[in-house]
Amino acid sequence: MSGAPSPAPDRAHDLLRSLVRTLTGIELVETAAYVVLSLGAAFAGSLAAVLLVPLVQPGHTLPFGGALFAAGRSVDMQAAIFAAAMVVFALLRWQAARLGARLVGRYGMSLRRRVHARLIDAPLTSLADSTSAEIAHVLTHNVEAIVQAFSALQQLLIAGVTAAVSLGFAFWVSPPLMLAAPLLAGLGLLASRAYGREQSLVSRQYVADMTRLFWHSEDFPRRLRHVRSFEREDTEKASYGAISARLCHGYRRQLELTASGRLLLELLAAIGIAALFVLAHRWRGIDQSSLIAVCLLLGRLLPYLVTTRQSFQQLRSAAPAFELWQRYMHLGPDRPPVAPLRTPPYSSAALQVERMRWTPPSTGLDVAGLTLAPGELTLISGDSGIGKSSLVDVLAGMTRPEIFIARAGERSIAFDEYRELVRHGAYVSQNVRPWQHSVRECLLWAAPEATDEMLRSALIDVGLDKRLTGSHAGLDTALHSSSSRLSGGELQRLLLAQVILRQPFLALLDEATSALDAASEIVVLSTLKRRLPQTILIVVSHRPGVAAIADQCLTIGNDLVTTVAGRAVLRRTALQP
Repeated sequence: MSGAPSPAPDRAHDLLRSLVRTLTGIELVETAAYVVLSLGAAFAGSLAAVLLVPLVQPGHTLPFGGALFAAGRSVDMQAAIFAAAMVVFALLRWQAARLGARLVGRYGMSLRRRVHARLIDAPLTSLADSTSAEIAHVLTHNVEAIVQAFSALQQLLIAGVTAAVSLGFAFWVSPPLMLAAPLLAGLGLLASRAYGREQSLVSRQYVADMTRLFWHSEDFPRRLRHVRSFEREDTEKASYGAISARLCHGYRRQLELTASGRLLLELLAAIGIAALFVLAHRWRGIDQSSLIAVCLLLGRLLPYLVTTRQSFQQLRSAAPAFELWQRYMHLGPDRPPVAPLRTPPYSSAALQVERMRWTPPSTGLDVAGLTLAPGELTLISGDSGIGKSSLVDVLAGMTRPEIFIARAGERSIAFDEYRELVRHGAYVSQNVRPWQHSVRECLLWAAPEATDEMLRSALIDVGLDKRLTGSHAGLDTALHSSSSRLSGGELQRLLLAQVILRQPFLALLDEATSALDAASEIVVLSTLKRRLPQTILIVVSHRPGVAAIADQCLTIGNDLVTTVAGRAVLRRTALQP
């Protein structure tokens, strides 16, 4: 056991190597440039500290020669050279910080976009064990933790380079490097207050964008069905990318403000200390200048020593976050991209499902003799948790069944072809809530080319027109404002208006009318059936009244046996006392 290697270093090495692999070629080049700038800044800063020695002790011979450190040069010239070195240091450090800010911001945007795109394209079965909260965490705070760790790595890199170069110069010259704590504390306080107001505004906007990002990511598994059925994957990726870009700007601006505050402080320190040297020499205050020189040298190291512990804490906390991000990045695509069809992806022919079997439930379910005809409504009923939603996932083409035998008209089709036939669909489930800002934005998400007249017509069909008539904003009524928030039933009506605008070949409503009363449910479903004559309408509902307008009913019994009853059977059942 004693000879076994410790797994911790290997794990840390693997995480670091994986982190490097997430960087693009441009990001690697910029990282190398960042290292070079940081090294140049450290060298310039240490050189400026060494240039203090001729000012503190005129005529002192340094351990290394050169015209730059000539002992006979005037104090005024030495002060000017020192100030120039400090300005070079400050500018190099400022430029490195700006480059680091851009690198960190773009890195965070890249992580968010990549994991969101992978989730959008992931098979539903791979998300079966994932909770909505975990997915929301992966898309929001989890990536934020990784970005902060990446920034912490940059800070540790700067601290290491600066400490190595500064200590090398310090021990070469061998000055006493102590007693600078009071000055460093004052400089730290001044740096913390620089650009405080703008940093506060930027931070508040950043939090607001993070909140919007969470809303965009909430209840992802159910929303994914909705997105795919409307074929709005690209729109979702673009919308999510836009929010990520705003977060990129906010994060970059926060770091730039910090760098600008540090630049201001270092420039003021350079000018002030150079002026103090000149005045102290002329007024013979050499002892005070000596203390200032020591404070400046140590002052270059103390901020990094203070932040190093925090940087290591951020790295430790980000390790599980990065592992979680990697786990979701390993999800495979649900299906390869398909080229646009030259003909519409649907026809007027009925789909005959001769046999279909899927799991769960654990024992599996079989369906046989199911006809899906455009213009007809199929009711799916059964107790809660018995497998209705799993059946709908299969019918939507989002989950592959174990057995699938079907025909389109007179032609036999495999599941992949069936999935392409129903690709132009609409899937609305019970718990999906619109994540757009306004009614107009919600409807145009489903039908980008729709006119205002078409939007209002769809709202009339679902009985939502009167609710919006009473709002001065009309189609621009906010969905989540405290003054105009829609109820659960109204939000369901809004999603059904999306279905009407979509004009899908297959519409699946998984308890999408559960928030409506029984009478309103019948009215809205009857309207959908009338307005969508070329649509296969599949409705999951626990209310027996829906059978009155259904053309067939697929029932899953408690014994997991499925039966399909046509309209004639449904009418006889309805007439029975």
